[in-house]
Amino acid sequence: MLRKLLFILLTFAPFFSMAQQTYLTGNIFDNEKRSVPLEGVSVRNLSTKAFVFSDKDGHFAIGAKTGDLITFGMMGYETDTVYLINLFPKNIYLRASVNTLNTVNVTTAKISPFLDTKDPNATPARRIDYSKEKGGIGFNLGYGKYKRQQAKVRELEEQDELLTEINDNFNEKVILDLTKYKGKDIKDFIGLYRPTPEQIKAEHPFNYPYYIVKSFHEWLKLPPEARKLPALPKLKAN
Repeated sequence: MLRKLLFILLTFAPFFSMAQQTYLTGNIFDNEKRSVPLEGVSVRNLSTKAFVFSDKDGHFAIGAKTGDLITFGMMGYETDTVYLINLFPKNIYLRASVNTLNTVNVTTAKISPFLDTKDPNATPARRIDYSKEKGGIGFNLGYGKYKRQQAKVRELEEQDELLTEINDNFNEKVILDLTKYKGKDIKDFIGLYRPTPEQIKAEHPFNYPYYIVKSFHEWLKLPPEARKLPALPKLKAN
């Protein structure tokens, strides 16, 4: 008998708990057209965070208890908030939200008579060159001499950097380490195949090891007389 009683209690316990759950029910309508139900209104219980949506008839049912705050909101309508003092069915009427802007009528327009008048005191604008390299401001007064001088300086600086790079990467020590050559005429090879700054610029970054090995094998294939630097011309004495 005790087992049967326990079985009945376990079977009907969920129904008892559901019976103890309290709900707020009601219908939601348009405030202007009170016979028009509103579908899709968000009904939220701010106390329990629960929410539901109204159906096509404007009907809703949400878990609630007295003392809860319930909000009703929908795009295009003002949100309404209700404090529950009881759980009687409620009819909610939402007002449409209207955003109105003040109308501006343009009646006349006045154009300044000075817009197309040349200012006799005006002077030609001068372009300012904000140069990061110089660390300051240079005024371009329309003369190209300064610019040409600066371009020449940059060109000489670049040429010097390339020559330094060539000296560091194309020298007797680097060549002998790569080729393992034991001959004494390595200086002739350096003089004949030393790369120029123009070659370095054209293929930058320049592959020095590949160039050295390739050029060295070409140099070895030359006849002995062609592998030597030409003699310097003798200068005539005054």
